[in-house]
Amino acid sequence: MINVEIITIGDELLIGQVIDTNSAWMAVELNKAGLDVKYKTTVGDDEKDILDAFERAFSRASVILVTGGIGPTKDDITKKTLCKFFHTRLIFDEKTLAVVKSVIEGLGKELNELTRAQAWVPENASVIQNKVGTAPVTWFEKEGKILVSMPGVPFEMKWVMTHEILPRLKEVFPVSDFILHQTFWVKNYTESQLALHITLFEDNLPGFIKLAYLPNYGLIRLRLTGKSSNEAELRKEMSTQREKLIHLLGNDIVSEEDHSPEFILHEILQQKGLTLSLAESCTGGKLASLFTAIPGSSRYFKGGVVSYTNEAKNEILGVSNTEIEEKGAVSRSVVEQMALGAQRIFHSDCAMATSGIAGPGGGSPGKPVGTVWIAVAYKNKLVSEKFQFSNNRESNIIRASNTAMMMLLSMLSAPSS
Repeated sequence: MINVEIITIGDELLIGQVIDTNSAWMAVELNKAGLDVKYKTTVGDDEKDILDAFERAFSRASVILVTGGIGPTKDDITKKTLCKFFHTRLIFDEKTLAVVKSVIEGLGKELNELTRAQAWVPENASVIQNKVGTAPVTWFEKEGKILVSMPGVPFEMKWVMTHEILPRLKEVFPVSDFILHQTFWVKNYTESQLALHITLFEDNLPGFIKLAYLPNYGLIRLRLTGKSSNEAELRKEMSTQREKLIHLLGNDIVSEEDHSPEFILHEILQQKGLTLSLAESCTGGKLASLFTAIPGSSRYFKGGVVSYTNEAKNEILGVSNTEIEEKGAVSRSVVEQMALGAQRIFHSDCAMATSGIAGPGGGSPGKPVGTVWIAVAYKNKLVSEKFQFSNNRESNIIRASNTAMMMLLSMLSAPSS
């Protein structure tokens, strides 16, 4: 198995200003190619720290993939640091300049001195042209190991990884071990409850298959990972363990693929030819953002209302002011009227509605922080339920969203649906 280390560079990553999504995406794609990510390192824009990271990576990995720090601004130092590490110098490359100029002109911009400087590349590196950005990719080889430096902009990194880097790595390192994943989304368990329920299963797994628990706000992603040089044997054993888990968990399995609740609903709504609308209070548009992030959601998602105030609930969704005054905005009657109001306004087959106290303030003895009412409607069916979540605002918003989706999934999966 070829060991890979991913190094991400940038002060913005260390201070939390930017979240590192690059290494997560790269790890998934590298696993598919049979390359095993053993280490991930994040380092700031400091030459000494970057050099130290390179030294450590070369001592323990066969492939080092670096993103960040090679843009057109003066604080991007990765290229110069690479020259120092590999004892080389920068030279001006006319071919790279032509590509940079083509990209810039394609954006309707003019080449300036900073973008022109992108054509300075390390002399002893193989240059791979970046056709979707101005920063070229450099490929170094040393002592039988490979270091590749790529731009940190996610869509640029993904393009060069997909079209250039992964195909080259597969040529250099033919797959010796195969890696397979099987992910289940599971409901109705806490992490500890699930671990106790499948203890015997986990204890009897063969050595080349591992089990991981990934909690996700009221749901658990359960992942089987198998590694073996014998692909046929691996697939057979993974299938055997999959069947055992299905037998153990039954209807508590939401999905046998690594598909989120919103994606599962996305598929079901399209298959059944149904439409969806939303009425959100405590979730504040979270549900709408989850669905509209999926390409093709316009085929079924009609729209939503973020009715954060009582006036919005009454004037837009038609919720009775009397019910709000007598029962409170966080109540069964109000959330049911919200769901029916969304159905009526958007002429949708299905609707979800949420109303609750996300926190950290606003609770009372009768309705503490984390109290959430959820209603889901499907044609002439209406179901509502009260939940008591945590005192953490972010957790409550995501758990309410996940729970609402699970309620609608349950309704659509019922035999009579």
